[in-house]
Amino acid sequence: MNLKELSQNLGLSQTTVSRALNGYPEVSPTTRRRVEEAARTFNYSPSTRAKGLATGQALAIGHVIPLSSKHEMVNPIFGDFIAGAGETYARHGYEMILSIVDDASERRIYEGLKSRRAVDGVVVHGPRMDDPRIGLLQALELPFAVHGRASGYGKPYAWLDVNNRSAFKRAADFLFDLGHRRIALINGLEVMDFAHRRRDGYTASLQSHGIDPDPALMRSGEMTEVFGYQSTRDMLKPDNAPTAILCSSLISALGVRRAIEEKGLTMGKDVSVITHDDALSYLQNGGDVPIFTATRSSVRDAGRQLAEMLLNAIADPHMTPQTQLLEAELMVGSSTGPAPRKD
Repeated sequence: MNLKELSQNLGLSQTTVSRALNGYPEVSPTTRRRVEEAARTFNYSPSTRAKGLATGQALAIGHVIPLSSKHEMVNPIFGDFIAGAGETYARHGYEMILSIVDDASERRIYEGLKSRRAVDGVVVHGPRMDDPRIGLLQALELPFAVHGRASGYGKPYAWLDVNNRSAFKRAADFLFDLGHRRIALINGLEVMDFAHRRRDGYTASLQSHGIDPDPALMRSGEMTEVFGYQSTRDMLKPDNAPTAILCSSLISALGVRRAIEEKGLTMGKDVSVITHDDALSYLQNGGDVPIFTATRSSVRDAGRQLAEMLLNAIADPHMTPQTQLLEAELMVGSSTGPAPRKD
């Protein structure tokens, strides 16, 4: 049944029925109850478009992905985040719009979304250290929330992030407690804010144990399995190879393990590995006992929480920007052990 048919059945105008279903105060309580009962009886659910026309909202949230970051669309981390956010949107009657755009056109896309009222807000993905999108969205007065942070941007804005610095310092400290002294870092792209913070945590741990960071033991790149494999293979060549590796992604850690085993070594005995695990739905870190010792945080939960934060900002444009810093757990698995003794 559509709106026209429901209205005819009730003997009311389509405008009155629409306003009753959308909670407009000028509709009397008696009429509202009558319309709601009829909607339930006939299993009528107003379309998002119809609700948007009635309320003046798009009832949609935008996720704009630059072409330079298009790999995110097939990254299971992005998929889990979107799944979590989508659950929140659906519960509140919102839809999601995903757009992949040329980097040079990104500003124009945001301006278009605002001018066409195509979305009520947007989520910013993969913030860089000094991300121009934040200032642009504030100037456009388009509600937004950032998954992560931009350390180089000084004004308040809404964000949700994992405490990456603390997580990686704690992970490196754990390796030091096991007796490791030569610890490598296989990081994400360090123009990205999360990777910069993870490197800071790693280097802070080294320095607190009286060790200067060694560039030969630090790698930064796109977090693929191949990157993890190649980085580890190269670092295991020298006589003074690392006895432990701290890795920024479970995906890269799979490549780390491949390189260790290809060398004829045993992970957890000859080389210890700690990775960051986003608690992915379709790429899980073992069963009851984790394969990898990991700093663990659910990216799906992050998607749910950030979406709720953005919808709150849309509902109350004068709200002080919300922020949330999530702490990662350190889960001990079979990939770490005492530093091997030198013969």
